[in-house]
Amino acid sequence: MASTSAQMASDSSPFDLRWTHDVFLSFRGEDTRYDFTDHLYNALVGKGIITFRDEKLKRGEKIAPKLLNAIEKSRSSIVVFSKTYADSRWCLDELAKIIECSRKYRQIVFPIFYHVDPSDVRKQTGRFGEAFTKYEENWKNKVQSWREALTEAGNLSGWHVNEG
Repeated sequence: MASTSAQMASDSSPFDLRWTHDVFLSFRGEDTRYDFTDHLYNALVGKGIITFRDEKLKRGEKIAPKLLNAIEKSRSSIVVFSKTYADSRWCLDELAKIIECSRKYRQIVFPIFYHVDPSDVRKQTGRFGEAFTKYEENWKNKVQSWREALTEAGNLSGWHVNEG
C-alpha cells in the first residue's frame, strides 16, 4: 500500500484522493492501548504499513479535527471494538466518520471484535446497548448516526477475538 503526502480536498472524488496513511486505527485506549492494539500497531508498522493512531497528535492540538482529518486521509481503517468502545463518544464520532468515508471515498473498513460479540455491535445490545441508554437523552442529535455506523460496521466481515 503506497501512500503520498499530498493534500486531499474534502470534496474529492474517490479517484483523486491522496492518502497520507494506509490505515487509521480506531480503538478505546483504556481497553486495548497497551496490549492488543499496541501489538497490532507495531505489527502493521513493522510490515511497512503507514498507520495512524492517536499518539501522533501533538500536545495542545485540538483532538477532533486532527482525528477526523486523519480518517479522511487514510486508505482504510481498522476498528477494534472492545467492551467499552461505545462508552466513548470520541470512538463513536470516529466510527461515524469512518463509515462516512467508507461510503464517500470507498475506504475499506476492517472490524475486529475484541472480546465482544459482533451482534452486540450490530444491534447495540449488551454493553453497547447499555452505553446508548445514557446517550438517548443528552446526545439525541448524534445517536442515530452512531447507531447506523455501529450497525453497518457490525455487518462487515471481520475478525472475532474471543475470551481466553
